[in-house]
Amino acid sequence: MSTEPLEPIMDSPSAQPATVALNERDRRFHRRYTVQVQIELRQEGSDVPIRLATTDLSRGGCYIELMMPLSIGTHIQATLWLDGQPIVIQGRVVTCHPQYGNGMRFEKFEGQGEQLLHQYLDAIVTAT
Repeated sequence: MSTEPLEPIMDSPSAQPATVALNERDRRFHRRYTVQVQIELRQEGSDVPIRLATTDLSRGGCYIELMMPLSIGTHIQATLWLDGQPIVIQGRVVTCHPQYGNGMRFEKFEGQGEQLLHQYLDAIVTAT
């Protein structure tokens, strides 16, 4: 884990650098980008939000840092803030790293959320 201070969260793809985090052994179906995006999580059955930022993001999911990670299989509602627009997604925790964080898979998007996420990620590719 890095000891460097966190950079400010920037939710515009053209306002921040992004790197593709992908290697040959990677099991993911979608290209991952190292990008900080504001996210609000709610566990199934809870109205208490957890507000933080992604450490990476893809069309299929994201990774977040949490000192007390959620259990694998936990169903969540995530709200991503992309260019000031909320995108609501139903998902599930698929990885758990104690005292570090969780990987989450996106399962169902509300409204035009999936298209907006694709446009956001496509803009990152264009900007780099």
